Parts: sequence; C-alpha cells; structure tokens
Amino acid sequence: MHQSSQQNTLGVDFGTSNSAAGILVNGRPHLIEIEPGLTTIPTAVFFDFARKRTLFGNAANAALLEGRDGRYMRSLKSVLGTSLMHEKRLMMGENLTFIDIIGRFLKEIKSKAEASCGQGFDYALSGRPVHFHSSDEAKDNQALVDLKECYLRAGFRDVKFLFEPEAAAVANGALARKGTIGLIVDIGGGTSDFSLFKSADRKVETAHDIKIIASHGVRVGGTNFDKCISVDHVMPLFGKGTEIRKELGPGTHTAPNAIFQELATWEKIPFLYSRATRRDVALLHRLAQDRHLFSRLATALELELGHDIAFAVERGKIEANKADRNGSKIDLRAVEPQLSVAVSKEDLTQSLDHLGLKIQNCAMETLVMANCPAPLVDKVIFVGGSSLMSVVGCAISEILPNAEIAYSDAFTAIVDGLAIAASRPFADLPA
Repeated sequence: MHQSSQQNTLGVDFGTSNSAAGILVNGRPHLIEIEPGLTTIPTAVFFDFARKRTLFGNAANAALLEGRDGRYMRSLKSVLGTSLMHEKRLMMGENLTFIDIIGRFLKEIKSKAEASCGQGFDYALSGRPVHFHSSDEAKDNQALVDLKECYLRAGFRDVKFLFEPEAAAVANGALARKGTIGLIVDIGGGTSDFSLFKSADRKVETAHDIKIIASHGVRVGGTNFDKCISVDHVMPLFGKGTEIRKELGPGTHTAPNAIFQELATWEKIPFLYSRATRRDVALLHRLAQDRHLFSRLATALELELGHDIAFAVERGKIEANKADRNGSKIDLRAVEPQLSVAVSKEDLTQSLDHLGLKIQNCAMETLVMANCPAPLVDKVIFVGGSSLMSVVGCAISEILPNAEIAYSDAFTAIVDGLAIAASRPFADLPA
C-alpha cells in the first residue's frame, strides 16, 4: 500500500496481549498488515534455539505450539518499570535485556509497516496505559522511561505517547451530539484505563478536538483474569493447596504457593525453567502426600509446558464467558491425556469478582476526579479484548445503570485513534 501524502509518524498500539500499527489514509485510519492478512498480532517472541532465529507474533505462538526447542515470551509490557527490564539473559549467544527484546519486537512492527507503506517512519505515537503500575509512582515513571528506550532501540528517532483510552475516544469521534459525556472503559491485557470526555461540537479528527475531563487507571487486565482462574481451578491439579511432609520430624505443611502463582503468571513462566526450580519440585514430589500431582508439575516444567497451560486457561475463560454457554472446560491434554477441569460462569464470577470490584472502584474514582456525578454520564464505550468479560460489564453497569452501553471494536479502537492523532506533524503532538 503506497500513500500519496507521506505521514512520517506511525501510530503504534503496543499491547500486553496484542499489538498493531496504523496511519491515516484519505481521512480514515488504515491498519497495517504486520503479518499477511493480519493487522493485529500477538505480542509474543520466540527464540528458536535450533534454527537460531527470533520469531514474532503468530510465528512465535506457532513455534511454541509445535514444541520447538526455544524460549517463548509473552506479556512483555507487564515487565516495564521493573528490575527485570535491565537484567541480562543469555539468548542464542547474546546477552539480552528486556529493553533489547521489546525493542526488537517494535523494530519488527516498524520494518513491516515501512515495507507495507513504501516509506520510512522516523517517529512513533504510542499508546500507553494511564498507569503502568497503579500503586507505585516510581515504577510507573520508570515504565515510561523504559518504553521510550525500547522505541529508540527499535530505530525510531523519537516517540510521543497518548493515553490509550484517549486514543479510543479519538476513534469514537462519531459520538458527536453536543454536550454528551462519555466514559471510555479500556480493559486490556495488563491494565484497565478510563477516560471521561465531553463530545466536541464538530467531527472529532485529532486528540485536540476532544475535551478529556479526567483519565485514570488500575493495573488489572486480562492476564490477571487468566491468573486468578488458573490459580483457583488449574493449579490444584498440580499440587497447590496439598500437604507436604516435613523433611525432619512428624507433621506436614501446605505446599509453597509461590511456584503456582508464577506458573499462572504469563510473564513469569519462562523463569521457572531452571535447575533450581526443578530441584525444588523434585523435593516436593518426594515429600508430597499426593505424589501424582507433583509428577504433573515436574512434567510441566521439564517439558516447558507453562505457556500451553496458560493458553488453555485463556481459551477456557473465553468459552465459559460466552452468553450461550453455561460453562466450559480447560483442556490440559498437553500435560496429560484426558486431563481437564470444568469451569462454569459461577466459577468465573467467584474467581474474578474481586477484580471486577477494583475496576468498578477505579471507574468511580475517575468520576470523582472529574467532579462528575454518575447520572451525568450519557454513554459508556467499552474497548479492549477483556472488556468482553461479563464481570466487567456488570461492574460498570452497576454504577452507571442509566448510561447507554456501546462496544467499540475490541481490538482496534486504540490503534485507530493513534492513527488519526498521528496524522498531525510530530512537533505538534502532545509531549
């Protein structure tokens, strides 16, 4: 695709679970094919040890599912602002940090966008959550510093940032009735973000045409949903909550919880594949009252099946959440033939209600920040893949029962808005 008027800034939605890029073409957002036929790709990286190649997106997922020898990484965005970002790890003969790894993922997006559009992109307008770390200001600030460095490593000369719910507000410029107050609810893979805005008197074309009244966020997203479901319903099949005999003397104690928490956390799974962890599990297996469960755990670590388990949980969550289903099952045959666990809608509610409450409280805090009573909100617009979870809709509808509910394109609203906003000269974009 070659455009007639060159736009030197690429809109990039670097997400916890999925990523996309776009520009404005003939007055409309154009999403760029990062992979053939696909404008949204998984935020995933696979280091293929046998072929000495680094794979991205769906190719990375495919390599994992094919069982290739290598190291798979997902939820990279969740590591921003933490000490893990700058720790070096040996990958295919190179000492790499997460800055390097994320930089290469963003470079892949940049290169594919340039090839597709027939031009270079020197600058990026990136989406960002309102808070990377909602309870730690220092980590929150460091996360933005880290992300900027990743874009520079990718080859961009500079990058500016736009709050993700504000980008979604730009994309939903059709909300043009004068005086309408709307709340963008963006539930992504790692964060939940909110922007309360007032509609413009004219067609919304850039971020400057929207009056943002308040923006707020909390570190709760789809990966947190996955973790809670996994911890509650899957990890007991691997020994969580069972009794371990003491090495010396009589009595038992409950199996340490940390390993199950990490096995249920997307971004921490790769760090479990170490000799030290396998030794710990071997000891638990020897002392366990139910040794079969720890045999499964040892198999999962030995064969590096942690992400297979996580994908199974994610699929089961999506199926159980569907309106026409009373429940589903999490298929764990990758670990053991015929192994599965049933998950009902009631199970989802019990596991996720506390996260729904956090989302609800953050939405209410957004209204308080704006000094806007709930009855004044005319419309709620949901974006982000995890906004489709019923626990989210119920949490927001409970506090805004009179607002019109709308679902924007779950996966492209943010990048659409970034593409529109990025059409302005880079120097004119907000710092």
